[in-house]
Amino acid sequence: MKKLFFALLALLPISAFAQYNPETLRTAVAQPAQRVEFILPVVNGYNIYKADLHTHSIYSDGETTPAFRVREAYYDGLDAIAITEHIEYRRIEGKMLKFVKGYTDGKALKAENTDLIRNDISERGILADLNYPVSEAVKESKKYGVLVIPGAEITREPVKIGHYNALFTKDNNAIYDPDPIESIRKARKQGALIQHNHPGWRRTTCAKTEFEKTVYAEGLIDGIEVANGGSLYLPIIERAREDNLFVAANTDIHPTTAEYYRLKGQHRNMTLIFAKECTLKGLREALEAKRTLACSGGYICGDEQLLKDLFLASVKWEVIGTDKKGVRTVRLTNMCSFTYQYKTSKNALPVNLLPFQSIQLNVAKDKNLKLTITSMLCGDMVHPTVAIDVK
Repeated sequence: MKKLFFALLALLPISAFAQYNPETLRTAVAQPAQRVEFILPVVNGYNIYKADLHTHSIYSDGETTPAFRVREAYYDGLDAIAITEHIEYRRIEGKMLKFVKGYTDGKALKAENTDLIRNDISERGILADLNYPVSEAVKESKKYGVLVIPGAEITREPVKIGHYNALFTKDNNAIYDPDPIESIRKARKQGALIQHNHPGWRRTTCAKTEFEKTVYAEGLIDGIEVANGGSLYLPIIERAREDNLFVAANTDIHPTTAEYYRLKGQHRNMTLIFAKECTLKGLREALEAKRTLACSGGYICGDEQLLKDLFLASVKWEVIGTDKKGVRTVRLTNMCSFTYQYKTSKNALPVNLLPFQSIQLNVAKDKNLKLTITSMLCGDMVHPTVAIDVK
């Protein structure tokens, strides 16, 4: 027995002995941090990848590093994350210069051109390397298997012009132009997809502004945020359909997602991307094909048929009994991580079908099981209805 004990000790790393102190009581739980997993079905031959297409770090006006954003996304259960720092607004840059004053022989350096929303650009231009945050995130992503989508946010006055994420960018340093529409055009010329961000933010309506009418008419917009942070823009679901845009639900996170979502008992916003593979090419193809749904605050929003396909792929059903009148008892089982809320008729109370649990329903003879999925939105408070043949 002694030989076995010492043999096992020999297998332990040296660091295990180096950190051991017989006078120390170890109170930390010896267990690694664990990732939240979302079990989702394959739908129409496509996997569902969970993404956040709008995030910020200390390199614009966020409160963490890009590397932290990658780790955070991993533990939150995401497959992909876009790094989208503000091009025109980088409020922490001045603090960084104060921190590194020793490298400049104590000279007082002043941040330049870090608020181009309110101020004109000076002749020296943007001095920061706007590609660096992406490269930092990509380096960290190799440890966690989270795909990083390179991007940047074109940030202008919010009411009349708005904000736009350029996704799949090649050179963020080449995007800025004093004319916001030229910035969008420059991003498109290098192959970026353009997402219209928080279209109802700081506004009294979600209706298009004159600027938005111009960029939409020019075909410069590929997708739009149905949800941003804690806001769900109901009319935008219909706009996405009318203008053939991919839908997105993103965090636009500045603090930590633990603070904004998890500690409140909520899941972070997610853009569900229906793709063959989780690669830049695979996700881009899905966005271009408009195979996305927006998941926020317990709602899943987007194209009606895709919503129906997701629900039907998520559940299984079986007839477990039939009475003398031909009324069937049907067991409906949710096989995925989403909670689906449904109603069996207009005046019925909504019912939650919880993840990996079953509910029994009665279905009259020669009738289908019809459910209106009230946790899904295919329009402004419009819910899809699915019919299940339970013969």
